[in-house]
Amino acid sequence: MNQATLLLAAATLSLIPATAALAQDKPAEAVTAYADIRYRLELVDQNGLPNDATASTVRIKAGLRTIEWHGFSGLVEVEGIALLGNESFNDTVNGKVAYPVVADRPDVQLNQAYVRWRPDARFDVTAGRQVINLENQRWVGSVGWRQNDQTLDAVRLTARPAKGLGLDYLYSWRVNRVFGPDSAQGIWRNTDVHSVRATYGINGAGTLSVYGLWLDIPASAAMGSQTFGVRIAGERKLGHGASLLYAAEYARQQDQGINPNRFGLDYFLFEPGLKLGGLTLKGGFEQLEGNGTVALQTPLATLHAFNGWADKFLTTPANGLRDVYLDASYKLPGKGPLGGLTVRIKWHDFNSSVGGLDYGREWDASLSLPLGNSISFTAKLARYDANAFATDTTKVWFQFEAKF
Repeated sequence: MNQATLLLAAATLSLIPATAALAQDKPAEAVTAYADIRYRLELVDQNGLPNDATASTVRIKAGLRTIEWHGFSGLVEVEGIALLGNESFNDTVNGKVAYPVVADRPDVQLNQAYVRWRPDARFDVTAGRQVINLENQRWVGSVGWRQNDQTLDAVRLTARPAKGLGLDYLYSWRVNRVFGPDSAQGIWRNTDVHSVRATYGINGAGTLSVYGLWLDIPASAAMGSQTFGVRIAGERKLGHGASLLYAAEYARQQDQGINPNRFGLDYFLFEPGLKLGGLTLKGGFEQLEGNGTVALQTPLATLHAFNGWADKFLTTPANGLRDVYLDASYKLPGKGPLGGLTVRIKWHDFNSSVGGLDYGREWDASLSLPLGNSISFTAKLARYDANAFATDTTKVWFQFEAKF
């Protein structure tokens, strides 16, 4: 670890007692300090590269949040990522291209800083740098799995004018991506991002969403698009502790603004499931259409949550992507030493939407265990077996996280 990284890590570590002390200087009910410390070891074996990656990093977030005063409240949060041990991975900036990519670059930065105004329970406005996760994060998310969050410099308005009805508008002029500010693609400046979403809870059917998303991104012109979609997701009790789960979604994406390509492409999702006690079973079909030249893209999504944890499809291939998957998880009930233990296994079959390409298959598995009220342990595995896309890749993660 170089001296600069040590200084950055020390500065971030010092924020925890500093924020706690500041909170103690204020009335206890006015300001709250918090911290989130996460250590992770990530190991990557990727065919075609001479070296395996080993990334041992710690991420510390610390912040202050206020209570509401005449409808106003605020939050300030800093984030520091420090490397523990050797830099045996490609962080996309360090030039170590003989190693697989692990996009957790050491850094210290302002993660969130916003003001919120809520004149009553039916309406609020939030302005500033903020974490934004819309529904299942397929179109807009914070990429919470990576050590560095994706945040938006944005204004967001939400309203609840009637029972069951929600309205959401978002405008963002800057996207702070997970790669960090030193990367050429780490910050998308001067963006023109608009999102409009309406949701309505239907008794016995679930939540219906209708949305539009407009992206103009000068730093990545090919990502300029307009997307309109509809989604329904819900859960229906079947009796004897069982529930039927379901989600279905359709969207249409077209080029917009300075995008040099011209296209009109579809998105489909169908995901039925069954929940019985601590056991949840799901099957799914997701398609991001391509035409052989360009494909439907979701650049602001929490992409790690979709299409396999090996992250082989962060950018949709030009021939599109068809993902058929199975997902099984079990959460152990009770409050003993293993109470809350959750085991999850996923399988994906990846193909193109045009051209008949068999991309490959992937197995994912995870185990998570709460260790008291504030500490948790997570282990994950992803194994991608390539056929007509990318190369065989195995990723393993071990993680401890403490929240205070």
